[in-house]
Amino acid sequence: MKASRHFDVVVVGAGVGGVAAVRKLAATGLAVALVENRLLGGECHYFGCNPSKTLLRPIEVFNLARSVPGVQQTLSDQRPDVAAVFAKRDSIIEHLSDEDRLASLRQAGVAVFRGFGRLSGQRGVLVTHPDSTEVVLQARHAVVMATGTRPYVPDVPGLADARPWTNRDLTTMTRVPRRAVVVGSGPVSVEFATILAGLGSAVTLLVRGSTLLRNCEPEVGELVAQSLRSKGVIIHFHTELSAVDRPVAGGPVTATFQDQTIEVDEIVLAAGRLINTDNLGLETVGLADGEPISVNDHLQAVGVTGRWLYALGDTTGRARLSHISTYHGRLVAEIIAARAAGRELREDELAARDAGNVAQVIFTEPQVVRVGRTESQARAEGFAVRTRTAHYPGALSFLALYRDGFDGWAKLVIDADHNRLLGATFVGPEFSELAQAATLAILAKVPTTLLRHAVAPHPTVNQVWDPLLAEESELAR
Repeated sequence: MKASRHFDVVVVGAGVGGVAAVRKLAATGLAVALVENRLLGGECHYFGCNPSKTLLRPIEVFNLARSVPGVQQTLSDQRPDVAAVFAKRDSIIEHLSDEDRLASLRQAGVAVFRGFGRLSGQRGVLVTHPDSTEVVLQARHAVVMATGTRPYVPDVPGLADARPWTNRDLTTMTRVPRRAVVVGSGPVSVEFATILAGLGSAVTLLVRGSTLLRNCEPEVGELVAQSLRSKGVIIHFHTELSAVDRPVAGGPVTATFQDQTIEVDEIVLAAGRLINTDNLGLETVGLADGEPISVNDHLQAVGVTGRWLYALGDTTGRARLSHISTYHGRLVAEIIAARAAGRELREDELAARDAGNVAQVIFTEPQVVRVGRTESQARAEGFAVRTRTAHYPGALSFLALYRDGFDGWAKLVIDADHNRLLGATFVGPEFSELAQAATLAILAKVPTTLLRHAVAPHPTVNQVWDPLLAEESELAR
């Protein structure tokens, strides 16, 4: 018989969402267990958002300096100091050590189990340790699945044997490949192309479809493609890898596509991710392995009786963004603590409100901000839509003071029946700072006729809103 231990709550997965959940749960006095077989802190901290943005930031600042008269004349180098960039990255990811985080969690009262966790029936989690010993964790109140995603590797002849880079390799690289092929068309692929090109790599980007960033407004992909090309990136649309060959481990790689073959130093995959639910024991509670765990707005698994199984973040398929995982983690902790204390929650009480207002920033040059719905999504959902668009610095000539070569664009998607914002897209340097205002406007359902009275100070990037809202007047209807 396997050893067993009892806790109030068991959380499987120690990414940002899982860690946020256990910290808050432990603070309420509940007995909490956290199960993880990799680094505590998860993909975002060590191999995703944090290191990639640390690599992108010096490129952004360097290119900004080259675009500001009076500063550009003082620069002699053609790119940032790569060794210094890597050193800062290593500091941010704590040299791939989670010992400080482990100590902090234990000090907070969390029992941490190093091993692989999978469901073993109702309220049970089987943990297999690295030495193959096993223990069953039994939860009195709840089990939370926060198992995240992993890179998708296309089934291309020779690709797996060539040991392509994934996000883990790119974000922790210790050398910049002289030549690289990047595969993909989404946010990760365009950020990786920006990093590699900015640090001196000759980049070829292979895109299966006809556009970059297909889930954004069509203009966004065109602006980002134009920017990447200006940095020397070669983009092939309607293109897929057909074969890969790497005769010598660590040596050059040949990539074949569209009846042509090129030689590069690394192939970088950014062609999507798979949800880590294919070996979680979901079948023991009547759910399908390998699929997202569908949840209601209390983040409880749909189809599991007793409301004891929860899921958050990437595992739910609602949004694959670390900030949403963190939000879910804190919220699920409040929900579980309330129910453990005997409270029955109303349907709208402590309900997740991320649907329709998720914000995302893509840190290319220019930056891309997307909040809520695109125009096509809003129309597909049956909304009566009107839009407002503007180009910059044309609409606000003073924005040219930020840099030479300024090129920006923005679009608001408005519910024409209720004069409320449904979505917003901003493309431009430093435009990431516009995300929160748009999120608040959508979440709070602020009428655009009221939003126009939120006057931005001059001269700031926040004035990007001004030409978009100038016509939002009651007199205009």
